[in-house]
Amino acid sequence: MARTAKKAKAVTTTTAEDVATDENVISIGDVSADVIAALLAPKSIAAESTSGAEILIPLDRLKKSPRNARKTPHSNETVETYAASIAAKGILQNLVVEPEFGPDGEPTGFYFVTIGEGRRLAQALRAKRKEIAQDEPVRCVIDTGNDPFEISLDENVTRSNLLPADQFEAFRELAEQRGWGAEEIAARFGVTAHVVKQRLRLGAVSPKLMQVYRDGDLNLDQLMAFAVTDDHARQEQVYDGLGYNREAYIIRRELTRTHVQANDRKAIFVGAEAYIEAGGTILRDLFTEDRGGYFEDAVLLDRLVLEKLESIAADLRAAEGWKWTEAFIDYPHAHGLRRVYPQPVDMSAEDLAAREAAQTEFDALTAEWENTDEDLPPDVDQRFKELEAEIERLDAMRHAYDPEAVGCGGAFVSLNYEGAARIERGFIRPEDEKSQPEADGIENGETVIDGVRVNADGEVIADTDGQGGDPAREEDEGDAAQPVSDILTRDLTAHRTLGLRLAVGEQPEIALIAVTHALAAQTFYRGVEANVLEIRPMSAPLSGHADGIEDTAAARMLADRHAGWATDMPRDVADLWDFITGLDQASVMALFAHCASLTVNAVKQPWEQRPRAQRTADRLAAVLALDMSQHWRPTARSYLGRVTKAHILAAVREACGDEAAERIADMKKAPMAEAAEQLLGRTGWLPPLLRTERPAVPTSQADGIADADASHPAFAGDVGPFGAEAWEEGPGHRHADDDGMDDGVGFSEAAE
Repeated sequence: MARTAKKAKAVTTTTAEDVATDENVISIGDVSADVIAALLAPKSIAAESTSGAEILIPLDRLKKSPRNARKTPHSNETVETYAASIAAKGILQNLVVEPEFGPDGEPTGFYFVTIGEGRRLAQALRAKRKEIAQDEPVRCVIDTGNDPFEISLDENVTRSNLLPADQFEAFRELAEQRGWGAEEIAARFGVTAHVVKQRLRLGAVSPKLMQVYRDGDLNLDQLMAFAVTDDHARQEQVYDGLGYNREAYIIRRELTRTHVQANDRKAIFVGAEAYIEAGGTILRDLFTEDRGGYFEDAVLLDRLVLEKLESIAADLRAAEGWKWTEAFIDYPHAHGLRRVYPQPVDMSAEDLAAREAAQTEFDALTAEWENTDEDLPPDVDQRFKELEAEIERLDAMRHAYDPEAVGCGGAFVSLNYEGAARIERGFIRPEDEKSQPEADGIENGETVIDGVRVNADGEVIADTDGQGGDPAREEDEGDAAQPVSDILTRDLTAHRTLGLRLAVGEQPEIALIAVTHALAAQTFYRGVEANVLEIRPMSAPLSGHADGIEDTAAARMLADRHAGWATDMPRDVADLWDFITGLDQASVMALFAHCASLTVNAVKQPWEQRPRAQRTADRLAAVLALDMSQHWRPTARSYLGRVTKAHILAAVREACGDEAAERIADMKKAPMAEAAEQLLGRTGWLPPLLRTERPAVPTSQADGIADADASHPAFAGDVGPFGAEAWEEGPGHRHADDDGMDDGVGFSEAAE
């Protein structure tokens, strides 16, 4: 008996304060050794008399039962949840235990936990964190009458969890009735504050929709989509308007249709802080990656954008002296104004010296650090930035707007696709155009009507056809300096036109200049009739077809190329012909190609039936060997977020293989699109509409073309203003000022 009492003493670790007031609870240490020995005796001796007794057992005397039905261990998150709940409220449900016996049939003083392993782990975690003692007493019930495996299984199977809807509303009641915040509720229930906020938001969904959810006509994803707003009327309105398709993304899209996402260019430009200070509110979607939420007041946001753009426009007008500046959220593509560009100017000797010195230092630093694999020291990196900024500033001084153009012109300030201000300068309104002297003896204010010249008051000045005015003067000898009649003028110039047509058709090199002149005159001198060829270049704006296309790298390259040519154009269109004929052959071809390129329109409209035009576009792309992977990437914004999940998976499967597609197959659409963007980022994958077919050209056909072109007049002797050598310069020869633009192609290559 003494041996048994000794083992019982080892179990005794509690104090008087640990003893429960419940008379049915036995605290080891407050009973006699005989009673303890009876409790710890083998089942054959005392099982029937002790099963069902409640006792306080030290935590360090509890073990995991080898006969527990749960083989998958509790997750760390679950244990954390139990620990937080116990810390706030204590153990609400007793552990069920059985005594451990040694090989000799004697009790070891330890207990196996049949029911409550998660609570045991939670208390062990608290003890590890020094929140409680290692021998903290735990209220337990001894069960030696039931099979441990069966009751462990029973405890995990025959129970019913609280319905999610009841859970959501219960959390809301805690917040409303007890005034608890998300952090306090989270601490008491062992979940994160974000989870509490999600449940509170779900609990605030319209009672009507919550009942629909209870009835099983809405799933949890759909309910979470409705929780994006707390406006019950709006929630119910959207629900009533849903058709057959009730996808969560459609619900979310309808609820936020009038809102602006935080990653929208307008929201980026204004900023959340300024928007909130102006009285705006931001709606957060707690169940998806909303990238900063939704700006609810779109009208307020537009007003703030315009105010900021107008402020930038006013500063620009004051700093640069433009006659006018206007602000628009979207660039006004249909402005219809003529545009002027900065012209080359001579730099002062001081500026030239400063430019050379900055470049020399930059080159020296580059040579010193170009072979290092380590990051640049902060001072060196800063110096590089300073030199780059100085070189850029001095280079900008090589070109300047004509002060006269600045005095009568203006600039547009708008918002680009990336959420930054876009400034376009050099536009001249019709009323600010410089008056041109009238030709052919017609004075300002005079017009010709049916061959009769009249002044501004409508009085007849001269009958240019000889059919009006004073009949007594019809037989006059006339004045040789007076222009001939309009009818005769048309007659003679018609014959001249016929002669020009014949001659141009016989001299391809001059035809090239004439066409280039016609294109350039209308491309760079808007509103001025200076071209003799009735060729009308039409350039359809693309911004209305693809959002933000004007801010892409390809669009900026095209704009830079255009600005480079515009800078070289003579100020007076009358000098354009001499400018073009003064260019080398490759530069003429480059200018011709640029002007022609602006007229390309391969946009496929759903209401247009232009299958032949689309086939021509395909052939043009093939001849050019167009590689759209150099200009476009499949991102969630540009493609992946705008197609179905099946399209996304097909793209990943095609570019990355079946395994990569399977890894993302179970994702929801938004995260799937983002994951696919990462997978496809460096593959060069393109959707079918952007792919270029490159049909092989038979060798015999290519040889035939070469033989035929060899006899073309353009390859023979001294032709046109360029001479024989110019025709052979081919690629690599830049246009007149060598401004770094794309190389042109030789005439022989163009013919091929």
